[in-house]
Amino acid sequence: MADNILEEMDHIQKLKVVDGHAVKEPSDYQDPEKLYQALIERVKKYHPSDDISMIEKAYRIAKSAHEGQFRKSGEAYIIHPLWVGTILAELEMDKETIVAGILHDVVEDTVMTSEEIADEFGDEVALLVDGVTKLGQLSYSQDKIEVQAENLRKMFLAMAKDIRVIIIKLADRLHNMRTLQFMRPEKQKEKARETMDIYAPIAQRLGISKIKTELDDLSLRYLKPEVFYDLVQQINARKTEREEFVAQIVKEVSTHMKNANIRAEVKGRVKHFFSIYKKMVNQDKTVDQIYDLFAVRIIVDSVKDCYAALGVIHEMYTPVPGRFKDYIAMPKPNMYQSLHTTLMSSIGQPFEIQIRTQEMHKTAEYGIAAHWKYKESNDGKKNIKVQEEEKLTWLRQILEWQQDTDNREFLSLLKGDLDLFAEDVYCFTPNGDVKNLPNGSTPVDFAYAIHSAVGNKMVGARVNGKLVNIDYKIQNGDRIEILTSQNSRGPSRDWLNIVKSTQAKNKINQWFKKEFKEDNIVRGKELIGAYCKAKGIVLSDLTKPKYLQVVQTKYGFRDWDSVLAAVGHGGLKEGQVVNRLLEEYGKDHKESITDEAILEKVNEATRNKVHIAKSKSGIVVKGIDDIAVRFSRCCNPVPGDEIVGFVTRGRGMTIHRTDCVNILHLSESERARLIPAEWESGAEENIGQYMAEIKMYANDRQGLLMEITKVFTEMKIDVKSMNIRTNKQGTATIEAGFIVHGREELSRAIDKLRKLEGVVDIERAVG
Repeated sequence: MADNILEEMDHIQKLKVVDGHAVKEPSDYQDPEKLYQALIERVKKYHPSDDISMIEKAYRIAKSAHEGQFRKSGEAYIIHPLWVGTILAELEMDKETIVAGILHDVVEDTVMTSEEIADEFGDEVALLVDGVTKLGQLSYSQDKIEVQAENLRKMFLAMAKDIRVIIIKLADRLHNMRTLQFMRPEKQKEKARETMDIYAPIAQRLGISKIKTELDDLSLRYLKPEVFYDLVQQINARKTEREEFVAQIVKEVSTHMKNANIRAEVKGRVKHFFSIYKKMVNQDKTVDQIYDLFAVRIIVDSVKDCYAALGVIHEMYTPVPGRFKDYIAMPKPNMYQSLHTTLMSSIGQPFEIQIRTQEMHKTAEYGIAAHWKYKESNDGKKNIKVQEEEKLTWLRQILEWQQDTDNREFLSLLKGDLDLFAEDVYCFTPNGDVKNLPNGSTPVDFAYAIHSAVGNKMVGARVNGKLVNIDYKIQNGDRIEILTSQNSRGPSRDWLNIVKSTQAKNKINQWFKKEFKEDNIVRGKELIGAYCKAKGIVLSDLTKPKYLQVVQTKYGFRDWDSVLAAVGHGGLKEGQVVNRLLEEYGKDHKESITDEAILEKVNEATRNKVHIAKSKSGIVVKGIDDIAVRFSRCCNPVPGDEIVGFVTRGRGMTIHRTDCVNILHLSESERARLIPAEWESGAEENIGQYMAEIKMYANDRQGLLMEITKVFTEMKIDVKSMNIRTNKQGTATIEAGFIVHGREELSRAIDKLRKLEGVVDIERAVG
């Protein structure tokens, strides 16, 4: 055990891992040559026969390419790629992966090209570097759902091509998190949130707990620093007492293993801070109320010895009922295997013991990285294959989702899949095959785990030979039989409220979309047509193929029928689609609004230039016989917007935004009344007040309205109106009217609103 828990957590600030040991940085390893030598020594330990000249060459080239570049910490930039290579060596990755790790920034940050890397190191390394470079260009965004979803699609496609790409990216992220203290506070939180939401879950899904646990702890430190350091202090306060307890358990277990002729390595370990924090939150307990802060791990030679060791410790201590888990017989989806049991000590203190083989331990620490093997091909070249690749069913499932769903739905399914890290339940088919499902799953989840056809034809279920309701919660060890009928009319929408697995939800939704797609297409056409009619928009003007292509791509659909179907079933609002089409239409027709032919019909452009100013008597126009000016209520222009005037006989001039629907669809005779307009210099800095209207689309949730109101209150913006409606799918549409001084203030308000949780899109009223 560590002499001090705070020392054990030094990696939270500046620990580096070399040869399996904690090394405090930066003092020991600011020298690139020393760090490089430590890396080479690590590689030689697990690949003593390997030719390391390729790694040597990569280091020299990267060092030269990054010459003169420095990180925020002030250290030479080459230190970073060397640490990435060191982390990969700690995972015992192949030399091509380590070389790619050392070179991962040269294409993006130096003049070196992918072609030059291929010439020097071969296509395999070049492809790995290219994959990591492309992932590095993705920008994580919580407020732009299309951008975020598209970036995640690219990430998982890169993983499918070569899983080593994401392993390099994880090593890159880990070192960046270790040195995050040199970034600005807002950047620290942004990177920590991205790490906790995306990279740590991926590391867990790949089974790389060595990286996952450190990413979690580092993220917690920057996202909740008060919580983190308070937790460290609380655990450290009773350090001696706990360490003495675990040391006694280790001693007792070691003695009994030796007496039973079981060769075993027995270790005690402190659990990671994020793991403890989650238990405190989920169980509503204090640190002192959580008994398994420490665990004892027994590593033996064989599976047979695992179960023999289990028998020994169950004779030594009293097992806690319901707290035994056999992940050897039923491995986790990320290939993790171990026996877990919770026991009661002689002094009444519960504790956990994990039993596994050396191979299982390696997989538990390194996950999929532990399964890379060299394989000689007929031509003498070395290929690298991953064993048991078929177990990564979750990755194949994600790839299926990215083909079958739009961006918004893909993101929802993905977050559900990555976030569901509650223990799975393990159950059996009638043939004895094991199925693992999320905790809380029902027979409906089980049916869709078998096949979508089974789920779609399901009419009932038997569990352990007895008929059960379809909302029955599956327990570990249940034997489940699904009853089907060819006369079944398909799944019920109510099933979406009882299923737990994202796989089942996706398949049920896909059935409804496919089964009723034609109806949804018709309904979508009707909704869009009705919207255009109500707004006085000529729909045929908007349906040019190039407009449709831009809009369907923006929303992540493969064809226009899919957009119509999405509008039909409520996944998209008709107003969103029409307004996006209008944007494209406006780009083509903007010039025609103020072209010379129209201007001549009004008068000479130079004489008729409109200047708008605020006066005591109201809004006036100077230069055209003091004609009165008013702002249109349909589009509510504000200083900073591009504007145009429309002359109405007997009513003066109305000012519109140039993208206003009513302006875009004027007849030829009506366009003759248009006149160019511009804001008087400094209008946006003046104290004038202007009405602005926006429409927000968001996932409805408790507290949303309060947070929206808070944004306006903090900006001291006077809200004049707010209307909210929510559809059956849980999408809220919020229409708000408020006073601003100009476009800059309006843009700042919209930016703040976009950052609120669940906000999908925001648009201004355009007529």
